[in-house]
Amino acid sequence: MTRVDVPPEMLRWACRRAGYDVGDLASRVPQLQAWVRRERLPTLKQLEKLAKVTHTPLGYLLLPEPPVERLPVPDYRTVAGPVRGRPSPDLLDTLYTMRRRQEWLRESLVENDAEPLAFVASARLADDPAAVGREMRRSLGLDGEWAAGVGTWQDAVRELRRAIEKLGVMAVINGVVGNNTYRRLSVEEFRGFALTDPYTPLIFVNGADAKSAQMFTLAHELAHIWSGREGLSGFETLLPGGTDVEDWCNRAAAELLAPEREVRARWQGVRREASPFEALARTFKVSPIVAARRALDLNLVDRRTFFDFYEEYVNRERRSGTKSTGGNFYNNQNTRVGELFATQVLRAAMEGRIGFKQAYDLTGLRGGSFQKYARRLGVDLP
Repeated sequence: MTRVDVPPEMLRWACRRAGYDVGDLASRVPQLQAWVRRERLPTLKQLEKLAKVTHTPLGYLLLPEPPVERLPVPDYRTVAGPVRGRPSPDLLDTLYTMRRRQEWLRESLVENDAEPLAFVASARLADDPAAVGREMRRSLGLDGEWAAGVGTWQDAVRELRRAIEKLGVMAVINGVVGNNTYRRLSVEEFRGFALTDPYTPLIFVNGADAKSAQMFTLAHELAHIWSGREGLSGFETLLPGGTDVEDWCNRAAAELLAPEREVRARWQGVRREASPFEALARTFKVSPIVAARRALDLNLVDRRTFFDFYEEYVNRERRSGTKSTGGNFYNNQNTRVGELFATQVLRAAMEGRIGFKQAYDLTGLRGGSFQKYARRLGVDLP
């Protein structure tokens, strides 16, 4: 039986990296404390279990000292505290998975003579963000009457994501790592990110966030694609700021969701109602939080009014439990994988350009789940 000499500091580091103390894992890895005390050495199989439990690449545990893990994208988060230090395994795994999907799809599209998308990196920070927001709205096909055809703002989140995908942008909303419901993403760590590419731009929205905030994040990350500035976003109370990039994306997103001229005109009719933000939200099919945020942007309300409403609404939403991105398998996979990406993978598998194992790895689906999703997309697999 092969045993592996792993420095105790590497074992402690793997635990800390995953957010645990050594003692926290005693029930799942019973001999861990003995390894740390050098009373015995783990077998390779035992070390593989520790790697799985702590979501640590096995090779890392064999290093003489902990590696320095850095985010693979620029960090635009304005949140403070420990989350700005070491990125969690959940965030890193999500970033790397999305990058792999992006790179695979890019290679597939280029091989099939696809043209680059003209809107990616088409704007500069020197451009008027409101004008860019209106251009984004036009490109998405969201004319002045689009909201009238959508039942609720929750429906509007789905419609906005679909419109973004029709542009050729992969738009993923997921609150867990892949399909692993035991690895819930932290809203305190990040709310979303954008990965720019002229062929396969990608937006990721943390689906563990309140649904009322997801529409704002979708629009905010789309503005990152327009600017060509990829990176990680994290902000409190829907108030991204602190950098020119985040301020610019925020203003462009706000104009996309609720154009200033229309908001000002509508505000005069609702400002004295008992629930003015809800009334404004019904007009633009955005969440009441986004409506309140827009009113603050335009100096229609003061910061105290906004923050009081924000806290009350978020607490109400938490109590009602309206956070998920969908209640059934098909809805979940449409947001977690996306029809744009999944269709390309299924087509490649059907044509024999990739094997089914690679298709499973790319989508995070296996066997029956993969077949079920394929059928819902109208693809009959052999």
